[in-house]
Amino acid sequence: MLLHLDAALEFFFPHAPIVSISPLGEGNINETLRVTLNTGQSWVLQRLHPGVFKDVDAVMTNMRLVTEQLNQQETTSLEFFRLGANPNGLDQYTDAAGCSWRILSYIKDCRTLSQVHSPGQARAIGQLLGHFHQLSSGLSPEQLCDPLPGFHQTPQYLHHYDGLEVKQRFENAAESQCSLQIERLRPLATVLEEHREALTHRVIHGDPKVGNFLFARETEQAVSLIDLDTVKPGLLLHDLGDCLRSCCNQQGEAHPRPETTTFDSVLFAALMEGYLQQAVDLLNATDQALLVQSAAVISFELGLRFFIDHLENDHYFKVQHSGQNLHRARIQLQLSVSILEQQEDLEQQLASLLRSFT
Repeated sequence: MLLHLDAALEFFFPHAPIVSISPLGEGNINETLRVTLNTGQSWVLQRLHPGVFKDVDAVMTNMRLVTEQLNQQETTSLEFFRLGANPNGLDQYTDAAGCSWRILSYIKDCRTLSQVHSPGQARAIGQLLGHFHQLSSGLSPEQLCDPLPGFHQTPQYLHHYDGLEVKQRFENAAESQCSLQIERLRPLATVLEEHREALTHRVIHGDPKVGNFLFARETEQAVSLIDLDTVKPGLLLHDLGDCLRSCCNQQGEAHPRPETTTFDSVLFAALMEGYLQQAVDLLNATDQALLVQSAAVISFELGLRFFIDHLENDHYFKVQHSGQNLHRARIQLQLSVSILEQQEDLEQQLASLLRSFT
């Protein structure tokens, strides 16, 4: 049982009979539980990772703004969670160890995916991400705090990696292979930064991976986008690149043979078709020109982050066994290679889709 769980339950649900508490989701950062009361109502109880979110107040400020904005919209097919509070109206609890807790409304009859299995699922994800970007466009980026300074600034991660002394003594072939791929992919680090001023700046989700989209339990309809801790001012291509690198890896992010990882062009076309249906007007000419490369950039960035965490003894991402972050890194780096190998074809597909929507 989580440390200080009882105190958090008492803060949010004083004297309320609790029927069950069960783990929820497979996130790499926060601890998430479903709490069901004897009334039949369920809540999502989360403890924020104390080593990741240094400024919890900023995270909560952003979440209040964004959830209020999303829930102002009348969207019959979508449901976004709401922040809950205790009987005194307080929506944040800090336990004796300094960790922050919160509760969110529970969205019923939904499921998450660990990987995308069909073009229909990819299209639904693209539509929902486009819808999220349109709904959140009512917020100016200046209204939001940056809860994770440096997040998605790829050159900073590469600089961190270059400063690691442990690089001089890689212990196995997998580590050496990661190192070689990082050198091959190194030019990607500055692609978005060099064009930052010409790219679209806006409120972004920050982590629109496949596992953060909720699907209706019985259909292929995507109904919600969750995990808003990373919502922040950013580049539109940060979201699109991250969504593409996650959803177009049909083998998933934990498959056993990293060297076979492939970026799926069919899923790419389906996801972008769905996105453009909702939000083609948000992409300027520079966004369009760098969109395919952005997926390679974010894959490279995440592979770099996984590899750094492996070399620093797994203090950031949750792991179930030794070497898991190394395995994750190998998958992401190979995915970036696969995107670059298909870049010309993917850009032709995108150009064709753009012509059909403009």
